[in-house]
Amino acid sequence: MLTNQKLFVHLNGGIRLPVTVQGASRRVISLSSSDMQATSQQEDENTPHSKQLSSVAGGIVALGKFDALHIGHRELAIQASKAGTPFLLSFTGMAEVLGWEPRAPVVAKCDRERVLSSWSSCCGEVVPTELEVEFSKVRNLTPRQFVEKLSKELGVRGVVAGKNYRFGYRASGDASELSRLCEEYGIEAYIINPVMDKKQSILATGFNDAKERGQVSSTRVRYALSEGDMGYVSELLGRNHRLILMLNDSQSFNIKTTSRISDTSYPKSCLLNLPPKEGAYENCRIISKEKVVPCRVVVDTTNIHLELLEIDPICIEDSRYLNIEFGA
Repeated sequence: MLTNQKLFVHLNGGIRLPVTVQGASRRVISLSSSDMQATSQQEDENTPHSKQLSSVAGGIVALGKFDALHIGHRELAIQASKAGTPFLLSFTGMAEVLGWEPRAPVVAKCDRERVLSSWSSCCGEVVPTELEVEFSKVRNLTPRQFVEKLSKELGVRGVVAGKNYRFGYRASGDASELSRLCEEYGIEAYIINPVMDKKQSILATGFNDAKERGQVSSTRVRYALSEGDMGYVSELLGRNHRLILMLNDSQSFNIKTTSRISDTSYPKSCLLNLPPKEGAYENCRIISKEKVVPCRVVVDTTNIHLELLEIDPICIEDSRYLNIEFGA
């Protein structure tokens, strides 16, 4: 079981503000012809697999990659919640299996539960649960075999997908085939239009993606971050981008105080997710559970620099994580 990690920021008067990062809650499912496994990071390791799988049975599963957890992904979750208990089904280990270059996620794993929890107000006050399928176990499945797994092994009642969704070996199946197969196996299929990006002018700026149809996508989020356009990032995500740093035992806030500004730096090796491009960012905040600490962030080739305005020297006690949110 993961426990919440706390960071304490010391402000004027000796006030200690806890900065909390919650452990992500997700189930990792291994689909194969011989066995099924499901585990949750917040469940006891001794919980029987059958009991864990029963929580998925009868649910409505949204299909996608869910890297950035952007507004298009949120819409899938909303539609799933309208039909039943919402789950998000995505694949893990695709980069390793397909030989892609490793890259940092848009959302840190330890921050995903917070984002999903923020969707509950749009999902009938229910927090969508993530299901992660090992890609190596399903990459060779035909579209029919994949839907059969959903029906017979997971026991899902329905699926939600965008009309551009592809699935099965070498993405041979499309949304129309998904609907047909789901009907054959007694699964409800909800095919929805993608959420379109309001900023279509991006197509004229060198953005290039073979799958580009003008929809909101994780690729667009990554592009916006690479341009340092945090307003655009916030539009695509439906929230401000949050950067998470993991500190080791030897690291702490090493404050250098100049006039009324306190600053500290951390190497990029501490990052758990994708930062914006190199540059200076105003209107940023160090996030705590109850309060926020305004700051300015400077990203360079090797470090993340924090400048805390109007703040007395601060320090961290008993913490591994630092949460930085970028304003639009």
